[in-house]
Amino acid sequence: MPAIDPTTAIYELPVRDGVSYLDVVDSLKSVSEGMNYVNPANFPIADHIKNRGIDPQGIKEVHSYCNLSLGTDIFLDHPEFLVFAPCRIAIYEKPDANHKLKLFIALARPTYDLKSIKNPTARAQKAAQELETSLLEIMEKASKGDI
Repeated sequence: MPAIDPTTAIYELPVRDGVSYLDVVDSLKSVSEGMNYVNPANFPIADHIKNRGIDPQGIKEVHSYCNLSLGTDIFLDHPEFLVFAPCRIAIYEKPDANHKLKLFIALARPTYDLKSIKNPTARAQKAAQELETSLLEIMEKASKGDI
């Protein structure tokens, strides 16, 4: 997996060649459920762009994930962190170096979001790191189509 850039909120991972969009979606569902996450909502942004008569130029979706066991440790200490909940993983296509659409998944990093909280507690920092680590594991497996 690529190294995490601590200066950005986004962690992006290319999907392995030969792994389809449906493989990624199925993997996200299976792996996240096995790791005690719920998927309360998905937002098919490309569909809404199409409905406006605009070509979305590939897949564009946001999937939300919540592990309330970890999230509670943050929310009890910093209720304002709710603005970042639930955690989000995007699935999208963008052109590669050869101008061919390539599938990616990306995470809005909880540890980066926590930087918006003044003086976060040690408990919140630990929970945000655990959230991020487990979400990165889910993404890595999904990028390979693992179930």
